[in-house]
Amino acid sequence: TSPNASRTSRLSVCLCCWLGGLSVAFTTWNSRPNIVLLMADDLGVGDICCYGNNTVSTPNIDRLASEGVRLTQHLAAASVCTPSRAAFLTGRYPIRTGMASSFNLNRGLTWLGGSGGLPTNETTFAKLLQHRGYRTGLIGKWHLGLSCASRDDHCYHPLNHGFDYFYGLPFGLLNDCQTSKTAELHRWLRIKLWISTAVLGLVPLLLLIPKFAHWFSVPWKVIIAFALLAFVFFIVWYSSYGFTRRWNCILMRNHEIIQQPMREDRVGSLMLKEALAFIDRYKRSPFLLFVSFLHVHTPLITKEKFVGHSKYGLYGDNVEEMDWMVGRILETLDRELLTNHTLVYFTSDNGGRLEVQEGEAQLGGYNGVYKGGQGMGGWEGGIRVPGIFRWPTVLEAGKVIDEPTSLMDIYPTLSYIGGGILPQDRIIDGRNLMPLLEGRVSHSEHEFLFHYCGVYLHTARWHQKDCATVWKVHYVTPNFSPDGAGACYGSGICSCSGDVTYHDPPLLFDISRDPSEARPLNPDNEVLFDSVVKKVEAAIKEHRRTLTPVPQQFSVFNTLWKPWLQPCCGTFPFCGCDKEYDILS
Repeated sequence: TSPNASRTSRLSVCLCCWLGGLSVAFTTWNSRPNIVLLMADDLGVGDICCYGNNTVSTPNIDRLASEGVRLTQHLAAASVCTPSRAAFLTGRYPIRTGMASSFNLNRGLTWLGGSGGLPTNETTFAKLLQHRGYRTGLIGKWHLGLSCASRDDHCYHPLNHGFDYFYGLPFGLLNDCQTSKTAELHRWLRIKLWISTAVLGLVPLLLLIPKFAHWFSVPWKVIIAFALLAFVFFIVWYSSYGFTRRWNCILMRNHEIIQQPMREDRVGSLMLKEALAFIDRYKRSPFLLFVSFLHVHTPLITKEKFVGHSKYGLYGDNVEEMDWMVGRILETLDRELLTNHTLVYFTSDNGGRLEVQEGEAQLGGYNGVYKGGQGMGGWEGGIRVPGIFRWPTVLEAGKVIDEPTSLMDIYPTLSYIGGGILPQDRIIDGRNLMPLLEGRVSHSEHEFLFHYCGVYLHTARWHQKDCATVWKVHYVTPNFSPDGAGACYGSGICSCSGDVTYHDPPLLFDISRDPSEARPLNPDNEVLFDSVVKKVEAAIKEHRRTLTPVPQQFSVFNTLWKPWLQPCCGTFPFCGCDKEYDILS
């Protein structure tokens, strides 16, 4: 053989090996699916058709269920927004990350100008997938903090937690964001502050009466001191609460404020436009898109064409508008031929809120047969949420799974399908759902799930390994107001401590037979009562041994509004801009 022929042969072999390696790499890259996560805000599990509602039309969410897998016992790790979303992103109970509150007043982050947030040492699923080459985007609500020490450090910003792109509200939606609505943030506290201001203001006026009536002499210094005290007291609290819309209702693109305050009438359309643009921009590479809807949180901002669209008033209209937005996203995946190669997941951050009313109209969600609602740490209505997975080439269409699963499971599930590696230096409470979704196993990996209300453990769930029975043990339940109302209408949200009932022995339910938690069991009607309670208490003891002290993000200091942390478009305190309007005009 000639030397030239030998060299040619070696080059051919090398070229084949190189092309083979390139082919393997290409196949590996393209075998990772795109991921679209759709999360509603305060949506009740009974608010959509595929979960039993026949008064609201949700054809697009129903399409996901008919083409995918529907979970019927899907559970949030907390019954309110901020801690639930922290657990969703990290796969860990909020108490492990400091995202659980010991105060009834502040169970979610209260101010964009506060110093609490999702700790920077936590690793989100977005960061795991970002490291695996995914393009990651968050469109919509964040509500997990913004800054630590200065208004521009943005230490808790989505871009510092694994997202390449962010467009949305760094805080969340409140009634305060719409000038025509009654204030929502700390409404009862604000009433007390107004009353206190009025009382303090009356003191110097009352002191003037004896002075001018010559009954007795009151030094001017005393009168002026009381007047200044009333004025300072008013300025201190009104500088935050009086400008809630301007301070909290902000629209951002990445690190830039583009509307302050946001234009609530257009924000939904802008977010949908951004979500569709993200898919179009990254359709040729694996992407993770997290669409965090403002729907269906009050003030139920709904476009005119959907007002009066449903049989269930403004709340139903808002649900149907969100379903239409889901449909637009699915249509885009279809048009770009991405459907078969995209995992789509739909859920809510917690159960529907029951205490939201306007006159006789109910503006909150419907939790179906389940007792309780948002803010109730243990009752099923506050934590049972929709859970739908669609991945046409992998998951069986129309499948229903009744096993206990958690929002925390999304973390290890996405890590598994995206080729990520779970952190080894911390406890991950979620479990990979793919074996269950694909039918390789029939039993959930969760033997026990613990249901907190803030930092207080209210309830625990035990799914026996050898049967389908799911036991639920309540140690603490909220006191409804008025009695028997099923919600806390008097206070606006149920308490985690204080106005609660402690149960000893605990309440026990078999929710596999009694999902409404209507028939508590006791030693007289359940022979296994003592053994079940003993087993659950042993599991709680073991769980508590795994907890370690962490800085509390909901401390009094962290939750206070701080002028130096307040995001501002312009010169503080004269903050305001509408750059999105300038672009569109």
